[in-house]
Amino acid sequence: MLVHHEEAAAFMATGYAKATGKLGVCAATSGPGAIHLLNGLYDAKLDHVPVLAITGMQETSVLGTRYQQEVHLDRLYEDVADYNLMVTNPQQLPGVVDLAVRNALVKKTVSHLTFPNDIQVAAMGEDPYRHPSPGLPLNGRPNLDRPHLPPGEDELGAAAELLNAARRPVILVGAGALHARDEVIAVAEKLGAPVVKTLSGKAVVPDEHPVTIGGLGLLGTRPSEEAMEECDALLMVGTSFPYSKYLPEPGQARVAQIDSDPSLIGLRLPVEAPIAADAKRGLRGLLPLLRGGDGSFLAKYRKEMDDWRAEMRSLRDERRDPIAPQYLMGVVDDLAADDAILTCDSGTIATWSARQWTIRGDRRYYLSGNLATMAPGLPYAIGIQHAFPGRQVIAFVGDGGFAMLMAEFLTAVRHELPIKVIVNNNNSYGQILWEQIILGYPEYAVRHRQPEADFASWARGCGAYGAKVTRPGDVAGAVRDALAHSGPALVDVDVNPNEPPMPGKVKYEQAKYFTEAFLRGQPHKVATVATVVRDKISELRA
Repeated sequence: MLVHHEEAAAFMATGYAKATGKLGVCAATSGPGAIHLLNGLYDAKLDHVPVLAITGMQETSVLGTRYQQEVHLDRLYEDVADYNLMVTNPQQLPGVVDLAVRNALVKKTVSHLTFPNDIQVAAMGEDPYRHPSPGLPLNGRPNLDRPHLPPGEDELGAAAELLNAARRPVILVGAGALHARDEVIAVAEKLGAPVVKTLSGKAVVPDEHPVTIGGLGLLGTRPSEEAMEECDALLMVGTSFPYSKYLPEPGQARVAQIDSDPSLIGLRLPVEAPIAADAKRGLRGLLPLLRGGDGSFLAKYRKEMDDWRAEMRSLRDERRDPIAPQYLMGVVDDLAADDAILTCDSGTIATWSARQWTIRGDRRYYLSGNLATMAPGLPYAIGIQHAFPGRQVIAFVGDGGFAMLMAEFLTAVRHELPIKVIVNNNNSYGQILWEQIILGYPEYAVRHRQPEADFASWARGCGAYGAKVTRPGDVAGAVRDALAHSGPALVDVDVNPNEPPMPGKVKYEQAKYFTEAFLRGQPHKVATVATVVRDKISELRA
């Protein structure tokens, strides 16, 4: 698939790998082209998905002479790629290609092969050197066996003892449990344990299922945060959630953790009962050993979650002008198919999608988890639409991220990929804006000059459907038309730039710094305060 920017190519390969579990592959030239791949490749590495990067290199006879575009890519890629090699002999090819693919798939990470251009044009069977070593070139075969080792019985017993003794157990699930929905629900129901989800693990359990109490962290829910503060046992499944401040205090809760990668166990908390196993197999082995709880802890947080959902629905108010981003995301949520796939950029849009995009049916949700980089939403959608041509694929992106890689919308048009792009246009870098304020400082250099860009005209210029929306009453119609359009479509919606992505539970320090930012001269404070007050009134009415 011919694309316009190498960074987008790496994101497309990463999105494809996230959605399919198969190998994503991207290619670039030597020097600057290969450098551009790096952001997307780090996204793959940090979120543990298999991607192979193939790059060019100057011919071997001029290496070391400061030749044009001479960048030693094997050194540059040393950190991002687990398997990383510059090919210097045609006879290496069958073996090293096989090893690169194996490493990426088995270890769920990045592999990199760089080819000097004299090797590229050499005959495959060429044997340019004598062979003084007793070894022979590896003759690889494209076969791969992934062993699925069962969890250890002693480890399962220790985890069961820990969980059976708990009165207030909580389960935290991440992307490593996406294939284990039924097992997660079964264990949660047996224990009477609320299920908390990381953002990358949002699709593990349907959002309206009675066992789940939503996400964790700044983008999470109040019930999830409070359950973590109260729990006496925590079962982590397929996650090494990095924000330790949202996890139980040391000594508060006993911890069991299931992960297929033993090196990720115990990264955030002392783990008393580690289980090195695939999430599905680990939970299946654990389930018959559990006695079951009385369900009172889960019942308490079901009620809390009902209240939270009502508050979130109250913010989907079509009467608010400027348009509330929660309303925009709510419209997309209401109108999208039950097997739709949503891709999302990083930023405030991740907050709106985390809280307003409902996982139901076979819906999926993908974003840059650990790297949290800007701009993957559009290329993810392209890679995933290529993998699932019959599914509805929607990219929910900010104006900042879309502007960075907007040329790839033309890629979708040229390849006849019917992606739908919803631009949450606040004409600013919203996440940075609110991070500045939450640290106690007035916003600085984060808003673009007015007027907002009209990305819909770019979509129409590409030969696709494009609609610009500035009034709340026009949102639903434009989104409905875009979803019904047979080809690529884009809806660019001007939303309220002063809508704060408030934490699920506001802590004293956060309120203090928020106030300090205003006292130090935060611009737009009248509009911001008015928005916060309207949000609170809506929540109270709910």
